[in-house]
Amino acid sequence: SAPPESEAPRPVKPAKAVAPRPTVRPVTTDDPTTGIPCPACRAPNPPHRRFCRRCAAPLASAAAQAPLPWWRTLWPLRRRSRASSGRLVRLFVILTVVAALCVGGYLLLPVARHVFEDTRDKLKKPKAVTPTRASASAEVAGHPAGNTTDELRNRYWGAPSPGATVTYTFAKPFRLVELMVTNGASASRKEYTRQGRALRMDMEVVAKDGQITHKRLDLADKPGPQTFHVGVSNATSIRLTLASPAGLTAGRHLALAEVEFFRRP
Repeated sequence: SAPPESEAPRPVKPAKAVAPRPTVRPVTTDDPTTGIPCPACRAPNPPHRRFCRRCAAPLASAAAQAPLPWWRTLWPLRRRSRASSGRLVRLFVILTVVAALCVGGYLLLPVARHVFEDTRDKLKKPKAVTPTRASASAEVAGHPAGNTTDELRNRYWGAPSPGATVTYTFAKPFRLVELMVTNGASASRKEYTRQGRALRMDMEVVAKDGQITHKRLDLADKPGPQTFHVGVSNATSIRLTLASPAGLTAGRHLALAEVEFFRRP
C-alpha cells in the first residue's frame, strides 16, 4: 500500500559543500639562545632582525643619523650640532667672521663717514661765508689781500713771486663745501692777462681740533670763477699758496682777483 502523504519525501535545496579546514603542522625551528633580546618579551633574536620573532615588537630605534659636516652646522646658528660634527671648527669660523667684520668696520669707518658727509653736502645748496680777516705773506703796494674778499672781481691781491701765501680766518668753525676762485687781475677777458697768474694753489685747511687737511687746486688759465668741491668739516682758517706761475714776465706780479667760500647750511 502507498505510504501516507505526510510521510512521503519532499524536495529540498542542494547543500553547499564545506571546504576542508587546513591542518596546521608544527614547524620545528632552532630556538637561538644568543642574540638581541626583545625589550618586550626578552626573547633572543638574530642580529639582522628588526622585529621580534616572537611578539613582533621593534628591536631597536632607527639608526642614528650620520654626523653633519662642520660647514653644514654654520647656518642657521640654531641648528643643533652632533658629536664629532666640528663644534670647535664652527666656533672658530664664527669668531673669525665676527673679528673680520669688526676690523673691516673700523677701517672703513672714515670712508663711510666721508660718503655720508658728501651726500649731505649735495642735498642742499651751499651758502656763502665771509672770512673775518685776510692776511698775506707778501703783497704788492696798492693790491692788498683784502681785495680777494671784497666781492669785486676787478680788484686783486698782488703777490710779488710764487710761494706767497694768503690766510683767511673765520669767526666760527664750519663745513667747507665749495671754494670759488677768480684767477688773474680781473674776470674781464681783456684785463685777465694784464698780470701773471698762478695755475696751481696748495690749500691748507686747519680744523677746530688742530687737524690740517691739504688739497691741491689746479686752475685753468682763463678768466672767470672756477669752483672746487672740498668737503672739510670744522674749518677755522684756510691758507692758499700760489704756485706754477703763468705770464709772469719782467715788471709783472701774480694776481688773484677773488676767493669765495661756501658752507653747508
